[in-house]
Order: sequence, then structure tokens, then C-alpha cells
Amino acid sequence: MKKNSSIKIGFVITVIMLLFVVTGYFYTPFDPETMDGLHKFASPSLKHFMGTDNFGRDIFSRVSKGSSNTFFIAFASVSIGGITGLMIGAFTGYLGGWADEIFMRISDVITAFPNVLLAMIFIAFLGPGKYNVILSLGIALIPSYARVVRGEFLYYKSQDFIKSAKLSGARSIRIMFIHILPNTVPVLISSLMIGFNNAILAETGMSYLGIGVQPPEPSLGSMLSDAQTYLFKAPWYAIFPGIIIILLVVGLNLLSDGLKEGYSVK
Repeated sequence: MKKNSSIKIGFVITVIMLLFVVTGYFYTPFDPETMDGLHKFASPSLKHFMGTDNFGRDIFSRVSKGSSNTFFIAFASVSIGGITGLMIGAFTGYLGGWADEIFMRISDVITAFPNVLLAMIFIAFLGPGKYNVILSLGIALIPSYARVVRGEFLYYKSQDFIKSAKLSGARSIRIMFIHILPNTVPVLISSLMIGFNNAILAETGMSYLGIGVQPPEPSLGSMLSDAQTYLFKAPWYAIFPGIIIILLVVGLNLLSDGLKEGYSVK
């Protein structure tokens, strides 16, 4: 019952946030980068649903566009980390040998650092910016996905149905991607959703510190950073970006937890 509730609530929140994110790609009530000195710190109203900031920019438009940027960065980062990690984990887990040993030693070193810290190290070399954040987070996520996939492949390659496939003359590539990979999907989906949450928090954190999405392009993290100076003068400036971040993370967390419990029951 709890599992079903988590999935339903998480699904509803996630769908609502996805609609908000997708809308931000194509339409915002105002240009999120246009300044209006006559309407600075306007409180929420029918014209400006979430008020305006210290430059008179519409916060709803900036939050909408900023959440789209955050979602895009998280999706691209997880795609890079997930696809690359899947390939590395599949080959090292199934084939084993010296390649597996080398990967495990490198992975041990990399996973000793938190993903955010590792991404920040890459950013220090690459420089700030949206696409550098994507590349940095993507690289930082590779070892975690590779280890998950490797563990699943190590387990399934010793199962009887895989031994039967080998005896019937199936090639290694066919066994890996036709027989084993489909069985790893449930665990992999859960890991991808957790990674997506981590990428959202990492992106907002780096933008908050000024090394992520660069002004004047909107970002939820940079908006929170700018808003902290005006918490008492214009609290809505921080409240609405914060709510969007919370909803993005909570929705995916509930959905991920519900799915994980469902798979563990099976």
C-alpha cells in the first residue's frame, strides 16, 4: 500500500513538473532576461505570478526557463554517465580478466570522491558553463553506473539460462545485450532516477556557487544565490525557485523508492 502511494504521488508530482519544464522550453510570459527597472521587487500578482527580482525580471519566467536548464543538464549528464557506465559495466562484468581489475582499481579511486566534488574538480579545469557542467557531471557519474551494471552482469552470467545460451552457441555480444541486459533494467532504472536527482542537486549547487550556468541565463541555483541578499525585502525571490527544486527532487525520489520496493518484492 505504501509502495503504491509513493509511486502515485511521485508520478503525479513528476508529471506536473515535467509539464512545467517542457513549457519553459517553448513559452514564458515574459523574456526571462529582460530587465525592467520600474518594477523591481514587485510582489506576486496576476501580472507577475511569482513577482519580480532585483532587476525587475519576471521570476515565473526565470524559474520556468531555469528549471528547463536544470532538467536538460541533469538529463544530458545522466545520459552520458548511464550509457558509458552501461557499456563499461557490461563488458567488465561479463568478460572479467585484467580489464575488470583495472576498472575496479580506477573506480575505487574515483568513487572515493563525492560526485559533486569530482565534477567541481573537472569544472576547475574546463571552466564554468552549462555544457562543461554536463560533461563534468557525466564523467563523475560513470563509475557509479558501471559498478551497478557490473554487479548485475556478474550475478546473471553464472545463472543456468546463460549457461544454456552458451551451450547453444550464442555469441558473447548476444548473451550480454539480449539475455542479460533486459534483466538489469529494473535496477538500472532505479539507479538512473537516483542519479538524475543527484544531478539536479549538483547542478543547482554549482550554479549557486557561480560555476554552473552563467548569467544572464537563468538557473535555479543562481537565483537562490542572488535571492539570499533580499530574503526579508523580497522573500518570494527565494521561495519559488526553492519550491521548484524541492518538487523536482521529491517527485523523482518518491517514484524511485516506489519502483525500488516493487522490484525488491518481486
